[in-house]
Amino acid sequence: MNQENEKSIKMNRRTNYNHNSRENHVVRQNQFQKRRQYTSNRNVRRTPIRIVPLGGLNEIGKNMTCFECGQDMIIVDCGMGFPDPEMLGVDLVLPDYTYVEKNIERLRGIVITHGHEDHIGGVPFFLKKYKVPLYGTRLTIGLIEEKLKEHGLLNKAQLNVCAPKQMIKFGCMSVEMVTVNHSIPDAVGLAIHTPAGVIVHTGDFKVDYNPIEGDVIDLARFAELGSRGVLLLMADSTNAERPGYTKPERQVGESFQKLFNEAGNRRIIVASFSSNIHRIQQIIDNAIKYNRRVAVSGRSMENVVEKAVELGYLKVPEGIMIPIDAISRYPREQIIIVTTGSQGEPMSALSRMAAGTHKKVSISSEDFIIISASPIPGNEKLVTNVVNELMRLGSKVIYEKMYEVHTSGHACQDELKMMLSLTKPQYFMPVHGEYKHLKAHAELAISMGIPASNIVIGDIGQVVEIDSKGIHFGGTVPAGCVFVDGLGVGDVGSIVLRDRKILSQDGLIVVVATIDRETGQIISGPDLVSRGFVYVRESEELLDEARRLVRRVFDKCAKNHIHEWTLYKTDIKEELSSFIFRKTRRNPMILPIIMEV
Repeated sequence: MNQENEKSIKMNRRTNYNHNSRENHVVRQNQFQKRRQYTSNRNVRRTPIRIVPLGGLNEIGKNMTCFECGQDMIIVDCGMGFPDPEMLGVDLVLPDYTYVEKNIERLRGIVITHGHEDHIGGVPFFLKKYKVPLYGTRLTIGLIEEKLKEHGLLNKAQLNVCAPKQMIKFGCMSVEMVTVNHSIPDAVGLAIHTPAGVIVHTGDFKVDYNPIEGDVIDLARFAELGSRGVLLLMADSTNAERPGYTKPERQVGESFQKLFNEAGNRRIIVASFSSNIHRIQQIIDNAIKYNRRVAVSGRSMENVVEKAVELGYLKVPEGIMIPIDAISRYPREQIIIVTTGSQGEPMSALSRMAAGTHKKVSISSEDFIIISASPIPGNEKLVTNVVNELMRLGSKVIYEKMYEVHTSGHACQDELKMMLSLTKPQYFMPVHGEYKHLKAHAELAISMGIPASNIVIGDIGQVVEIDSKGIHFGGTVPAGCVFVDGLGVGDVGSIVLRDRKILSQDGLIVVVATIDRETGQIISGPDLVSRGFVYVRESEELLDEARRLVRRVFDKCAKNHIHEWTLYKTDIKEELSSFIFRKTRRNPMILPIIMEV
């Protein structure tokens, strides 16, 4: 009987506990919803907020976003992108600054989240046109300084070094930097305090509880912001499709230790992103352990390493670093070369080593090469080509799929859920990624309890507004790509790229003729010059027939008393294009040149 009573009492306790837990959970949820609704209703009735993405959405790179409140505007990041294979001859891709130019009197400043090229690469081009104060952490500003020196802009720039937790005032908005972890030190997220509420922009981030350098991500501050009410969360979506957590950077260091031991007496060459200072630090640490010297190859790598050492972000004992010119003075087994080219860029140091055109480094079977990066989407073929060429030269090549020689700087799903859980945003906007990444992140937010109606997936040029009606799209602004080709910025557009594509695919035919000004009769020519179309010696019959066709066009124009050379050229292009396509199924560019005497 006593046993039955005890069992009954335990069951009642368990039932009451579960019931109370559920009640408490419901109460907490209701309190959170009421607090969030109250905060939202109270604040949004004030000044509406406009968010204008000019880059970084539905693409990787050229991150740039405008935030507007009343008569004040700030920009977060000013990056660049790399050209895709269709952008022939283009060196860099910048956001279109047209909208900013139209509103330049309202712009209060630019805040940079970290020092990667896709976030700072556009700064020199922007500051050439507009004089605006710029804010960032110590390393970020240091890297920007190096860029501005190259462009001769350093003395004119208004650069401001800021620290996490510091509040920066921009009219009716204030920006607070919050420490995050990434693949470069001094990365921050932002809490943008507006009259309507707080907007949290994570920047590029991951959660690393034991970073190589710097502090752990300030999860407590994100949680504090969430407890007070976050109006909108804008979070990094790069790894939104990947489950779990991002591996810590120290795991790569453990792989380096094993691989450096495996290298034995061979020279070690490590290719990595120049901005991955954490990775470089681990290479230096292992160099000390294995009694090797470290040389750096590649201009961007040299610049970053020099600035990181100067500012104390790289700890390098005296005598470990040597100039690339000095590697011949040491035995191969005592050398580590850290180089650019992890993405197979044709002009990078590693690509030149693979092609045998590097002035200081010749690859042989005595080399042990580690490519410590994963290919950016679209670069897989370039990386594969470099790996193949290095192997043909007899070297041992290690890349990501073989060992853990790379880890991402971006949060995976569990870390993204953590950020959503801590900040408890009323509205959510995934950023930094292609559409598939943004969509996956949005679905993740829905699974965390954010209504689908409170989530927007934006695009560059598409204005997002938050006001008393909620979050919605508010029209579009000019946005897109501005191409940098050599010293030219914006002078290469879609028409030029189309012509370059035609030239690369089907070649060029130049038609040259001299005409009598009075009669329109041909005095000399027409001559046809072919480049990239056909091999002339094997196509003489085709070109002779084309030449006769062009002469008939000239005779027809003269007979009809046409003296407008534009009409001559149009007729030549139409007739010759039709003839060549009929004969060869090709569409070369046709360029008539008419001289009159």
